[in-house]
Amino acid sequence: MSDHKKKLALVDDHPIVIEGLKSIITAWNNQYDLTCFADGNSVLSFIKENYVDIVLLDISLPDINGLDVCKIIKSENPKIKVIGLSNRAEMSIISDMMDNGASGFLLKEIPSSEILKSIDLVLKGGIALNEGMKKILAEKTAIASKLPSLTKRESQLIQLMAQGKTTTTIAEELFLSKFTVDTYRKNLLQKFKVKNSNELLVLLIENKMI
Repeated sequence: MSDHKKKLALVDDHPIVIEGLKSIITAWNNQYDLTCFADGNSVLSFIKENYVDIVLLDISLPDINGLDVCKIIKSENPKIKVIGLSNRAEMSIISDMMDNGASGFLLKEIPSSEILKSIDLVLKGGIALNEGMKKILAEKTAIASKLPSLTKRESQLIQLMAQGKTTTTIAEELFLSKFTVDTYRKNLLQKFKVKNSNELLVLLIENKMI
């Protein structure tokens, strides 16, 4: 079974946070291989030699800013998912983290069950933002009026994408072919002038369109 385990890296310079998250994740189930790091350089060195599926990344590290660590990880290996962790809900940090390719941002104070759900959601391709984060992002700007509107079908598709569902599952649920779903997805990227589905979901969350 160990071959099927997802590889998770946890980066935080506070031993109490590391121990707390480690106990939560290992007690939850046995599906993760967890490796812990106390600074940015250590995890970057590790990733050069070892593949990981997901990185839980503290924003305040002793050596490199977590925002930069995220950017480096995503530029060197775009398949690795990154979730930012912080004690502070600062709009600029959340926004920069998502712009740097993160698939989520969580406050350390949230319940452990929410952290675990977020890991699952991100591994399925979704975006993990707890309710407080969504509210902060929604308050960022009210530029929704300048954005294109969504058709009913596009809204249905977006909701399923935000849940991390695959093209196959979306096609089945909407009674469409996979080709049609992919076409919708490509058209949405062009319509909203974004590079990928991750950017699209963040933009729509920011503007209360999800």
